[in-house]
Amino acid sequence: MKKLLFLLMLMLPFAANAQWRVGANVGASFNHPTIDRQYMTDLQYKDRWGVTAGLMGQYDFNEWLGVRAELNLTQKNYRQTRTVIQGQDYKYLNNYLLMPVMASFGFGSEKIRGFCNVGVYGGYWLNASRKGEDYNSFSQTYFTFSESMDFDKDQDQRWDCGFVGGLGLEYRFCNRWGAQIEARYYHSTTSFRKEMPHFNDKRYHSTFGIQAGVMYFF
Repeated sequence: MKKLLFLLMLMLPFAANAQWRVGANVGASFNHPTIDRQYMTDLQYKDRWGVTAGLMGQYDFNEWLGVRAELNLTQKNYRQTRTVIQGQDYKYLNNYLLMPVMASFGFGSEKIRGFCNVGVYGGYWLNASRKGEDYNSFSQTYFTFSESMDFDKDQDQRWDCGFVGGLGLEYRFCNRWGAQIEARYYHSTTSFRKEMPHFNDKRYHSTFGIQAGVMYFF
């Protein structure tokens, strides 16, 4: 009983300054795929822009420490070309649902503050599509295409997880409302291609983001 009372006394300073906030954010993502091309040396994988948007909730223990959780729809797009086949250009669009959970460290004045978010995330590959152009060697003509992609349960890894971190600036423009802008980085530790027997074909996403949002303080 004495230990419980002691712990409650230690937590009182945190509880006195604790505060909930909720908000929404939107921005742009920039994805860099890391792919082992094996013997396909003519394959070129390139970075590509996308969008990100989501909802957030944060519990602040005090003015410098909080815990933040989000639910985001983030695109991890990339582009594939081949140097041997001129004109082959595939643009892939990949929609992921991500849930980052982060410790949030704040610093600065009451109205304008900097912050740093560090944590982990889990996610799920919702859907994918591609568009572009290719070459038909039989008719010797170029053609364009746009199509949805079906997942291969034996090859495509739809679960995603990794580390996440960000730096940003917060502006409290009135008593209950604030705005944030943040630069963020997602480092995936899960290959989006499953491991095949006797074939090393690991593929990873590294995703940068810039996002802005508004928050309501309770």
